[in-house]
Amino acid sequence: MKKIAKLSLVAAVAVAGFTSANAQSLEEAIKGVETSGSVVYRYNNYGNDSSTATDADKATNNYKVGLNLSSKVNEDVKFNSRFLVADMANAANFAPLDSSTSGDANVTTQLSQANFAYTGLKNTTVTVGKQGLATPYTTAVMIDENEQNGTGIMALSTVGPVTLGAAYFNQTNLDSSGDIASTLNTLSPNGNAGSQDIAAIAAIATFAPVTIDAWYLDLSDTFDTYTVGAKSEFDLSGVKLGVDARYASLDADDLDTDNNIAKIALTAKAGIVNAKVAYAATDKDGGITGLDSDAITVLKGWNLHTLGKADADYWQAVAGVDILSNLNLSANYGNLQYVASNADMEEEEVYGQLTYKMSKNLSTYVRYGTYTKENTTTDVQSIDATGGRLQVAYTF
Repeated sequence: MKKIAKLSLVAAVAVAGFTSANAQSLEEAIKGVETSGSVVYRYNNYGNDSSTATDADKATNNYKVGLNLSSKVNEDVKFNSRFLVADMANAANFAPLDSSTSGDANVTTQLSQANFAYTGLKNTTVTVGKQGLATPYTTAVMIDENEQNGTGIMALSTVGPVTLGAAYFNQTNLDSSGDIASTLNTLSPNGNAGSQDIAAIAAIATFAPVTIDAWYLDLSDTFDTYTVGAKSEFDLSGVKLGVDARYASLDADDLDTDNNIAKIALTAKAGIVNAKVAYAATDKDGGITGLDSDAITVLKGWNLHTLGKADADYWQAVAGVDILSNLNLSANYGNLQYVASNADMEEEEVYGQLTYKMSKNLSTYVRYGTYTKENTTTDVQSIDATGGRLQVAYTF
């Protein structure tokens, strides 16, 4: 981590705002502050050529900056905060600037985390305050896309190979963050899922080379859910293999439907070649198994994901080759079939991606491909799109 003294003009301006009477104590405080974060730029270009298309071609510049500041309060307590330059209206997602129809604009800043972490008990961390929702159903911190956070307490304690966790939040941003926020608000008794309490318990066990986790989470008067997952990585005659399997079930309090998912991903890398095959299936009643499409209780590609898709079958396949040690070219395929409003739907995507990792903290990728969406019951295609993306990510 870097010292805040090296951060930027922002820190200098903040220091200048204090009186000389506080100068010495502030100088000492700054010496103990650590920084980390990320800066991401993404350019998207999308065009739908379907005869039934209602959305026009679109190109956007997207920005997201995250800054984490941590300072040691005493031997047992650390203060943590996170600031985001992002889309205030969309729960810390990219700030989009539509280059097709609009001029350039500035982006706002928000405070997404402010908490204290207590480590005075052996092998135990208790975090109190505004923090990321670090669960399998949510995305607590992402350098791109949106984040879920709330105010409450989370405790983790490790005994041997087992880590036990418990959390309680009395307020979250789930009313606006995540891909099913509007659905959660509908299920919530007062129409605002962010005001409902969350309680969660977890157990994570590592028995090399396998890690197993189990979670139970309840969103008050809205839903309860559990998930069990297992993952392993091992080397077999010079081939690095990986297995990641998970099952999740979610029941809404006022709906007589079963939402569950079973998914598995297999990865392999041998020399300069890498490959991945993944499959997920959801229940015929519903596929609400997470609160965001980037959650690990959901399977996601580029345009495709299982979240909210009932009776879904989703296949992913990736084949890649290292052109150089830091340059990878991959071919990606996805096919998703599900039921929506008593109609059979099919989505399919094919795209190529070139990933260049210039250094440990600077990477970029270029992606281009096709995406189709069709109602196979009526034989009507609503999306026949081509799209491209450029993304540059710097972390520090």
